[in-house]
Amino acid sequence: MPPAIAGLDAALPLSSLPPPSQNAVASLGEPLPAQVEAALWRGDQLGGPVADTLASGFAKLDAELPGSGWPCGSLTEVLVPQFSVAELRLLSPALSALTGAGRTVALVAPPMAPHAPGLRHDGIDERHLVWVDVDTPRDRLWATEQLVKSGSFGATIAWLPLVRAEQIRRLQVLAGRCKGPVFLCRPLSAARDASAAPLRVVVRVLTDWLIAVEVLKRKGAPLDATLMLPSVPGGLNNIMTPRLRWPSRLIPVEPSHAVVSPAAAAVRERSEHAPASEP
Repeated sequence: MPPAIAGLDAALPLSSLPPPSQNAVASLGEPLPAQVEAALWRGDQLGGPVADTLASGFAKLDAELPGSGWPCGSLTEVLVPQFSVAELRLLSPALSALTGAGRTVALVAPPMAPHAPGLRHDGIDERHLVWVDVDTPRDRLWATEQLVKSGSFGATIAWLPLVRAEQIRRLQVLAGRCKGPVFLCRPLSAARDASAAPLRVVVRVLTDWLIAVEVLKRKGAPLDATLMLPSVPGGLNNIMTPRLRWPSRLIPVEPSHAVVSPAAAAVRERSEHAPASEP
């Protein structure tokens, strides 16, 4: 007979405890506390929202993101083949929602100066944008850390072409203080590098006003499919004709015949039948 636990033998002898197998059977069907269930992630399932999320503005993308949106208080890496072409096409709907609600968005070292009229066409209120103009990798990283550390912005977007894995890990720890998402825009070549960011996506611009989004890393099973998302730049919707809405359908058609003047036809015939000149 196993000995009883000292101090507890009078109240609950060890021999009276049910075996572990009975405990497992008895606990089946009993729901976990809500906080525990939210923090628990099973590897074969899409991760649930431990923190708040921000809707991306694309229903198809939200369906594939843990918590149905961009994670707040966490890093998201946006990998692009070329800066200033695709990243804002992906993030504009979320930025529009944030600035429309009066929340401030910080832009750290964008490759090009923000164009206020273009942003306005996308529904982004430029009065709630903070542009941090820095050049060197050290200054970019320092400014990003300070903004993330403050935790007072609705979202932070930083262009960091040169950043090390340990620096990303530090930013991920600091991002836990933020109420909004933190986006790191990096070159596509960084896709083969390890990263502490819980969410990593690749975005490319396609024809027919589409952007292709691949989810490289997420909290859940891998996503093999590429998401095709419609993304017409703001201001073009109202002036775009149906013909220009589908550029891929504008296939050039060669004429079945050409009108050639008699003089040109005679010159062509003589050149075709003329003997080759001696070298």
